[in-house]
Amino acid sequence: MMSQRHNETEQSALGDLKVLELGSMLAGPFIGSMLGDFGAQVIKVEKPGKPDALREWPPHKEEVPLWWKTMARNKHAVTLDISRSEGREIALRLIGESDIVIENFRPGTLERWGLSPLELRELFPRVIWVRVSGWGQNGPKSQEGGYATIAEAFSGLSSFTGHPDKGPMVSAFPMGDYLAGIFGAFGALAALHQREKTGSGQIIDVALYEPILRIIESLVVRFDQTGVGKPLLGNQMEEDVPRNVYPTADGGAIAISCGSQSIYEGLANAMGRPDLIADPRFKTMALRVENRDLIDKEVADWMVEQSTAEALELLRAHRVVAGKVNQIQDVFSDAHVAAREAIATVVDAHLGKIRMPAPTPKLSDTPGSIRWAGQTPGEANEEIFCQQLGLNVAELERLRELRII
Repeated sequence: MMSQRHNETEQSALGDLKVLELGSMLAGPFIGSMLGDFGAQVIKVEKPGKPDALREWPPHKEEVPLWWKTMARNKHAVTLDISRSEGREIALRLIGESDIVIENFRPGTLERWGLSPLELRELFPRVIWVRVSGWGQNGPKSQEGGYATIAEAFSGLSSFTGHPDKGPMVSAFPMGDYLAGIFGAFGALAALHQREKTGSGQIIDVALYEPILRIIESLVVRFDQTGVGKPLLGNQMEEDVPRNVYPTADGGAIAISCGSQSIYEGLANAMGRPDLIADPRFKTMALRVENRDLIDKEVADWMVEQSTAEALELLRAHRVVAGKVNQIQDVFSDAHVAAREAIATVVDAHLGKIRMPAPTPKLSDTPGSIRWAGQTPGEANEEIFCQQLGLNVAELERLRELRII
């Protein structure tokens, strides 16, 4: 089984990499998911009797955890108690065979178990460690618990996300975890590139709030230079007017963003309102920013009189950047999504065919793939411990009796 799967991935972009994934839930595991999509062999470690908590998160279908099926895809699920001495010995063997080790425990946990990345660098100098935590490995908050929701609030993002009458808001999904996962995967690949030059791995430290802080860069430099923050404007954007989500006559909604003068003029012409171009209150972006509520109302009043399809046809004809607000069923049935193969199908032993987001980005020569969906706890124990590490069946049974696996 191992050799067959290896043959399937060895020609992929990351098919020569071995990744050991420790920790649980989202941010760290998403790093493993990203790397696994492009062929890396990812060994996912869970504690015996206490598997990854993501397995408990809804939705479920007949007790099968659906979120897990996509997060843990392409991963070899093993059980191992790395906090105990015998488990630690096996963990060290796995670390020694790994290019990248991912962990997202609270800082100090691995050190307490005798698996300090800093100390193990002497034993395994080529290993790259990716450490994800709420607040980073140092600093006064490093020992506090951290989740994506708190990271959004702490980073400053929530201060300008929301409606003026309702106050700050956070994402309806753990955006901070996924963003940290992407930055962690990028850091791992950057470290791999450096290792090609030096032969040495390094330790990558990702705090959940810092990738969010990185992407709100305009606010950071703005405050630094002007002392001013950003206001709560709902779906509007301070620098880009009109920009909003507008209800239509048939119960739909359309998002519009007029980031340039030509797009704004196209919108005015699509509305049959060339007067909005000449109107001195709206002649430039700066003036539209000053008079945002006025121009926003003009667009809203027009949009609510149109059907969604009619409005989109008019807007596209005038080269306006606009799009329907899709429900998830719309995404599944969209011709563009199908043409891009943005949703992939994988056959699972428990659920049959499952559709889930396809690997992204698209590589022309070595595209990513989903080879299998998330496994059950310990499903790959024999494959990894016997075929890869060389343990025999009797040793495996003894470890089971000791609840090491």
